[in-house]
Amino acid sequence: MPRQNTSPADYPQAVLQQIEQLAHNIAIARKRRGESQAQWAKKLGISQPTMARIERGDPSVAMASYVMCMWLINQAQGLADLVAPLNDHAALEKEVAKVRAKRRPANSPYSAPEARNAPAANPITGQYPPRVAEPAKAWSTAQGLAALMAGSTSKKHDG
Repeated sequence: MPRQNTSPADYPQAVLQQIEQLAHNIAIARKRRGESQAQWAKKLGISQPTMARIERGDPSVAMASYVMCMWLINQAQGLADLVAPLNDHAALEKEVAKVRAKRRPANSPYSAPEARNAPAANPITGQYPPRVAEPAKAWSTAQGLAALMAGSTSKKHDG
């Protein structure tokens, strides 16, 4: 097995907490079904000690073993959905900023994040009003991109 570059002890605390919560939920699911660690290990094709390590939240256990446990618990739910492109909000926000930057005139004094709430230029003078701090809007960038994408796909289907 290849040597890991990062020791599990060096993982961010938030990651370790997520693994511990996952482990706790796996243990609860197994116990609710009235099955032993040995029974689950056999179903998963792993050893009972590995099953015990999973339930302790050992971050050095292979990801496939955790995924198999999740699949055994709920085969209908896809783990890949957690990281599906539509759920990647950071990437969506960057994509929205790129789209908005392309739409913004070159002489706009507003940067991409501020362009969300930027007033239009005066049609006569072509000048923009002075910058003013604006309150945060509830409408997220990801929702904005979804709306943009929905509008562009409906135009493709309509035309």
